[in-house]
Amino acid sequence: MSVVDGKEPSVKELRIIGFLCNWCSYGGADTAGVSRFSQPTDLRIIRVPCSGRVTPLFVVKALMSGADGVLVSGCHPRDCHYSEGNLYARRRLEVLKRFLPTLGIEPERFEYIWVSASEGERWQTSVTAFTERIHALGPSPAVKVNRYDARLVAGGL
Repeated sequence: MSVVDGKEPSVKELRIIGFLCNWCSYGGADTAGVSRFSQPTDLRIIRVPCSGRVTPLFVVKALMSGADGVLVSGCHPRDCHYSEGNLYARRRLEVLKRFLPTLGIEPERFEYIWVSASEGERWQTSVTAFTERIHALGPSPAVKVNRYDARLVAGGL
């Protein structure tokens, strides 16, 4: 690695998408920020009302459109503000994780975690570990699928 102007070149920022529950995980990310914990800047957060609202299609579409990694984070089981949303999410996302290799996507590029609003340090640790894993995998080999190709894959034509 060469040094330019006395500084080492920075690591290329990757595209990591995070679907965060409005009530717990988004609060946990905010707590980490307010507590000034260092966090990776690669993560782009999409706030959702509940992790149960995140369908596997959201994750697959993000990965097929060129995201290098996707993180889904919600309330701890049995602590969902919508009673059972995170339980539904866990069931669907676990099946998705086993299905990703069928689509040609490395399952390591996807993760789901539970973080409450008071767990800023847990959020920081989890996001940092996930981001480091994505950096170790490198940029996603997936190419952006246009609508025509998507219809062919789905058997629409």
